Amino acid sequence: MLLPVTTHPRASLRRVLEDLGPTLLDLVCGDVDGAVDIGGVAIHDPHDEPVPPPQALVLAVAVRGPEQIAGLLDSLGEHGAAGLVVRAPVAADERVTAAVRRSGVALLGLTRGASWAQLAAMLRSLIAEGDVGGSGQETLGGVSSGDLFALANAIGALLDAPVTIEDRSWRVLAFSGRQDEADSSRVETILGRQVPERFTRVLEERGVFQAMYRSDRPVYVEPLVEGDAGQLSLPRVALAVRAGDEILGSIWAAVHGPLSAERAQALRDAAKLVALHLLRLRAGADVERRLRADLVGTALEGGAGAAEAVARLGLAGQPGVVLALAVADRPDGDRSAARHARYVAERQRLADAFAMHLTAVHPRSASALVGDVVYGVVPVPAERPAPGGRADTESAGRTDAEERAARVADEFLERGGDRQELLVGVGPLARESAALPVSRAGADRALRVLRAGDGSRSVARINDVVVESLLLELADVIAERGDPPSGPVARLIAYDAAHHTCLVETLRAWLDAFGDVIAASAAVHVHPNTFRYRLRRLAEVGALDLTDADARFAAMLQLRLWPRTRRT
Repeated sequence: MLLPVTTHPRASLRRVLEDLGPTLLDLVCGDVDGAVDIGGVAIHDPHDEPVPPPQALVLAVAVRGPEQIAGLLDSLGEHGAAGLVVRAPVAADERVTAAVRRSGVALLGLTRGASWAQLAAMLRSLIAEGDVGGSGQETLGGVSSGDLFALANAIGALLDAPVTIEDRSWRVLAFSGRQDEADSSRVETILGRQVPERFTRVLEERGVFQAMYRSDRPVYVEPLVEGDAGQLSLPRVALAVRAGDEILGSIWAAVHGPLSAERAQALRDAAKLVALHLLRLRAGADVERRLRADLVGTALEGGAGAAEAVARLGLAGQPGVVLALAVADRPDGDRSAARHARYVAERQRLADAFAMHLTAVHPRSASALVGDVVYGVVPVPAERPAPGGRADTESAGRTDAEERAARVADEFLERGGDRQELLVGVGPLARESAALPVSRAGADRALRVLRAGDGSRSVARINDVVVESLLLELADVIAERGDPPSGPVARLIAYDAAHHTCLVETLRAWLDAFGDVIAASAAVHVHPNTFRYRLRRLAEVGALDLTDADARFAAMLQLRLWPRTRRT
């Protein structure tokens, strides 16, 4: 099977090689001018029939050896594919060369050290349509809206130097051609799509970032000496990309010396155009994010529009589990606007990271920030119950699906580190999309239990915390009606308040220890004889029969609920 990565092309195979090669791709053999437009990007699966879209660029992840490559080329030629990418080095022997000629499919090699995920992401950025809504193609400064690769090439031509465009987190958004003329640090940056941390650390120590953010002119960066941050043998020129006072990203050029006044001005002018493209991309991303949040919210709420929302999310007819992710509540007296803005930004970054994690687990996952909670819907395969054991099979399938969802949440929290305390509630399995609101309600209840807990756990399935959830809901009812503790517990509370005793604490310890006086006395740090005396005293004061199971249950229930309902 050929799994589609992207469609809606707007680049030829020649354009792909000019922008990504030789940093990521090399032409092994074939005619790259044969395909006018790439008809899509697909990943080859050798265990299914290949059915690529016309003029597709096919990524053959596990294909090696001349015989396999030649066979795949012939197969792709029958479907009119434009090119085949295999892992370098590629031995282009007579069989491979003949297959390229017969099929008309160009053969390319992926540079060693680059991952297939990197290549797929770069190809998506390069050839996918960037416009949101509308069929017309918008241009900004003569360059298609959002086409940062074309813009990087244009800036590189103006400066006569290889260029990268990076975001505020030093991730590479696009790069120009001629990167082979730069040094090894630039190649490492592009392969990783991220400026190496050791490089950013040295630049920060040198004050380069501060100078770049304070100035609207290009900053010249001297080469780093051996031992500083690696093999940076060429100087850099860096310029911050701004929209008003906001920093959107930066442009970096590997040069041989300081820029002339004319080229420095050209770079400043180009930065304004880059800002327009970045704003356009961000606006499109914001629109898509809001649309997705609306669809997810509608699907989880249920109602008239839920079925259509589920269909647009690609979840129709698919069983799934809802996850609810939130930051643990923290008492904080800082209510400033700056603090709130940081909180909102961090919450959105958290939502984006969670969406990326779920998509890696299952491509059809849907996630969005709704209110203060990030909801994720993780599809699960529909189990096929065996004859005669349907109930047991369905129960096991439900448990397995919820356990897998909980493991997904655990993995996300482990990768997130200790920057903030995160909690994830896991709802029950929704066997059909119409049941997603029920799964969402369960996830919310589990999340509330975690928020009210002692912080000993970060992930909980609703089926594991049903009792705690019911206690919280019962506490809500008591608080709404204003019911105070009653009976023996009320008398003990009043007595402790009047005489500064600890009979309530004694009763709680005894009940928690199942009547074990030795364990209970140790828990409250008193002698067992003293504890026995207090136990007799609380039975007298509270008129509580400790031998009555119903009386013990009523007292235990009130003690569980009272801390949640009492007013300070």
